Amino acid sequence: MIGLTTEVTHKIYTMCMIQDGSKVLLMNRPNRKGFPGYIAPGGKVEFPESIVNGAIREVKEETGLTVTEIVFKGIDEYCDPSQGLRYMVFNYLATATEGDLLKNPPEGELLWVDMKEALNLPMQDWFKRRFPLFFEPGTFEVSFVWLADTDETLEATIKSYGV
Repeated sequence: MIGLTTEVTHKIYTMCMIQDGSKVLLMNRPNRKGFPGYIAPGGKVEFPESIVNGAIREVKEETGLTVTEIVFKGIDEYCDPSQGLRYMVFNYLATATEGDLLKNPPEGELLWVDMKEALNLPMQDWFKRRFPLFFEPGTFEVSFVWLADTDETLEATIKSYGV
């Protein structure tokens, strides 16, 4: 494989889709925050917190809501062999929360959106691809091996595991 390094860095993140009936809570991330456009809450898992607790904490920090019901939905991983980087995102679906939305959220404007209209909003391709997987039965796995410098995909795997 091109430029394969023997040292590997693992980065662990979460994403938590929040659903309330036919609506989902999305945030409109500005360009200055990276990954601009509409996206679900999430972020880096702090060591040594559990991955699910990282997801719950990120929702609280980014929205003000406390998650009371959450289920694991799947994993995304992006590997760049030239950098020795494996970037893993553990995805969750929250179907019950408590509290009020933040008036000045730190990551971008929060918006409840009808699920049928969400994909019409501006969003990153990777999030658009992942969005429907949150609502399918079972879990999913998305894996990309790509070269970040050239944005070249070397290998892609997308699987759903129904119940």
